[in-house]
Amino acid sequence: MATVPDRNQPSGEPALAVNDAERRRRRAQFLRELNEAKALRERVQPRRARVARMRQQMRMRTFRW
Repeated sequence: MATVPDRNQPSGEPALAVNDAERRRRRAQFLRELNEAKALRERVQPRRARVARMRQQMRMRTFRW
């Protein structure tokens, strides 16, 4: 995916650094919200969350490297 250089930046490199930093910031925010949603789901539906954890553990035990 090509990035469009920022008009305020004379060269493309600083714009790429800003875009990369922005992308990492958005990704970190997304992961925080995802973990928060998972924790909320575990509190609201403990049985279903427990079953999901057990399935995940079984998948990891039977996974071949």
